[in-house]
Amino acid sequence: MTLAPQNLPNATPDPVTAPAAFLEHLYAVAVQRAQPLHGLGLHLPPPPKGRTLVLGAGKAGASMAQALEALWPADAPLSGLVVTRYHHIPPRPAGLPQRIDIVEAAHPVPDAAGEAAAQRILQLTEGLTADDLVLCLISGGGSALLTLPAEGLSLAEKQRINRALLESGAHIGEMNCVRKHLSRIKGGRLAAACAPAQVLTLTISDVPGDDPSVIASGPTVPDATTCADALAILARYRIDLPAAVQAALEAGALETPKPGDPVFAGQTVQLIATPRQSLEAAAEVARAAGLPVHVLADDMEGESREVGKVHAALARSVALHGTPFARPCLILSGGETTVTIRPQAPGTPRGRGGRAGEFCLGLAQALQGQAGVWALAADTDGIDGVEDNAGARVRPDTLARAQAQGLRIDAFLDRNDAYGFFEAVGDLVVTGPTNTNVNDFRALLIL
Repeated sequence: MTLAPQNLPNATPDPVTAPAAFLEHLYAVAVQRAQPLHGLGLHLPPPPKGRTLVLGAGKAGASMAQALEALWPADAPLSGLVVTRYHHIPPRPAGLPQRIDIVEAAHPVPDAAGEAAAQRILQLTEGLTADDLVLCLISGGGSALLTLPAEGLSLAEKQRINRALLESGAHIGEMNCVRKHLSRIKGGRLAAACAPAQVLTLTISDVPGDDPSVIASGPTVPDATTCADALAILARYRIDLPAAVQAALEAGALETPKPGDPVFAGQTVQLIATPRQSLEAAAEVARAAGLPVHVLADDMEGESREVGKVHAALARSVALHGTPFARPCLILSGGETTVTIRPQAPGTPRGRGGRAGEFCLGLAQALQGQAGVWALAADTDGIDGVEDNAGARVRPDTLARAQAQGLRIDAFLDRNDAYGFFEAVGDLVVTGPTNTNVNDFRALLIL
């Protein structure tokens, strides 16, 4: 599926005769709406008296940097550094000069390249004055990409803690609370380093509620969470810390800048793309195709398989009883669900997959092959977890095709192996990186 806006089909596939293609098209529309060029230009100030420094991190970092280079006056100085995920730099448009350095690093578990990039970003803030402008380009994934461990914490320990959080089932707010307090750059610390320059943060939201302090762990915004909060989360999920770091958190020595701190005076944040905007863009296309659309929410959280089961119950009620919605209709939702990795017996192959695939597993299991229900769930960044797929499809015959191959969906759920299941039945959604990220996209078509 090609997601470049100029390559979207002129005509929307018919939802009745081509339901799978129709859902893929809606996903492409949602992704297109979240591209930086749609919103970045609306919020750019005039060039400052001094210099303009660009700093950024996230899966959309490179596409945001290219959009800024295209929109910023050609005769106005522009320089800086943005870090994005490996293989997430889009082809440079012909004739667009590069003025911002772009480097790549690992996600979701940080690596030495991300640490080096974060260190360089902090160094670039040295010597800033009140005449200077810092444009911070922040998008989802920035927490891992912008890694600079707190004093006394090694990169290896930061990686271990990050993996443990990812596998614990902790929601994004909890994970980022911990990340902020174990960092020298997140949780408002980058903004503090930029003072006294004017700072404008341009951000693409990938979190429920669009809270800028949660997006990429809020490197340029105040943090209302505390060291005590971080300790409670680590204790809840039984994640150990090195003794020195534990003591530093207990003493409050790793506290972040709080709301009201003078370092944030005159600093502003603008959301240039949100999950709700992408869902509404898809909804508009579906309505134009003659379908009633019901957007449940753009900020759903919870265990992915359980959210899938809830969606299945709703779809079955519509299909069988015409309640609470009449058929045909389209149901959309977004947000950020979680996957808790289940313990396995020694020797069991490790499952593969992310939250979109796990949602589809739970959905398919609970739909029980319900006729007339088609679904797609995918991450808008094009990567479901750490695999090469964006998500998966569920068709009315998904379970029947799996059973014909001797595949038991319960077994795949037990080992969190959504990728293995949907690869076997030919229902992976593979797009490659989309160069943006407004979180989960879920669509159920009931005919």
